[in-house]
Amino acid sequence: MNKSKQLSRRTFLCSLGVSAALPWLEAIAPLTAWADIPSNEATITRYPDPAIERLDSRFDKYKIGNTVVERLWTGARWCEGPVWFGDGGYLLWSDIPNNRMLKWQEATGAVSVYRKPSNYTNGHTRDRQGRLISCEHGTRRVTRTEYDGTITVLSDNFDRKRFNAPNDVVVHPDGHIWFTDPGYGILFNYEGHKAKFELPTSVYRINPDTREATVVTDELDRPNGLCFSPDYNKLYLADTGPPKHIVVYDVVNGERLNNKQVFADMAPGAADGLRCDIDGNLWASAGWGGEGYDGVHIFAPDGTLIGKIHLPEICANLCFGGVKRNRLFMAASQSLYSVYVEAQGVPLF
Repeated sequence: MNKSKQLSRRTFLCSLGVSAALPWLEAIAPLTAWADIPSNEATITRYPDPAIERLDSRFDKYKIGNTVVERLWTGARWCEGPVWFGDGGYLLWSDIPNNRMLKWQEATGAVSVYRKPSNYTNGHTRDRQGRLISCEHGTRRVTRTEYDGTITVLSDNFDRKRFNAPNDVVVHPDGHIWFTDPGYGILFNYEGHKAKFELPTSVYRINPDTREATVVTDELDRPNGLCFSPDYNKLYLADTGPPKHIVVYDVVNGERLNNKQVFADMAPGAADGLRCDIDGNLWASAGWGGEGYDGVHIFAPDGTLIGKIHLPEICANLCFGGVKRNRLFMAASQSLYSVYVEAQGVPLF
């Protein structure tokens, strides 16, 4: 364990009010599998992990005293779009600038390249049949990976104009696919191909049978992460443009949005990926706010911030996984993290 990593961990935990004099403040070690750590380098965190912060008594139900935030792997440039495959026991996620998708295997902890090139893929989910749905920056389209591995283009344009750069995606129980198009993938060549915007930044709904896309809202500056409430009567959206709020809409007849409200003010940083648990709490990845802010913010259904999971990196996106959907996976800048919680994510199908 090198000294610079120890100092970084100490600085991070000191920001949470924890004394740096304690000998157990160690860096979260990068690894491919826990079995690969030499015994003389294994890191120990005293329970309860100070990186899991309770801000409201309602978080007590979900905070586990004898679990820790684990770094499962590091080595990316910008991690995004985690999606859990319980039937295969693995997680897929994007490393956008490296133009690849990665796969973490639960049984072994091994990480491998799942797809390269990936067309600078960003967000992912699964449809009602368990197939992978992806947003591609490079090709400016939404795709479906079939059971045999072939890729079907679901939509790549609206009103005969190319999408900007589809970003994140969810699927409604009726099979329609909802996705955001803030255009980050065409702003620079780093995460796609620099190009001019052809359409307003919008949120779309794709009919999987006709492949037709319709606009559900175009009133957000940079619509980014999104998720439905457990009953699918509300849609949460992270706007990463000013004023960087999480907003919530009523979903009307499963196809329209109404009654926009500010759900949470994310200043001084911003939320990106969003997920709900079965009790209706919103788990939001958080970043660009510095130490003590970056990680995951957990909100009760009434919008109260009840807890945080602190990470030493900006968190871009997250998802629930594991056999019981009680393991939170966090795609954070260069690394993949996880933590067990006593919450269960809403099933994808």
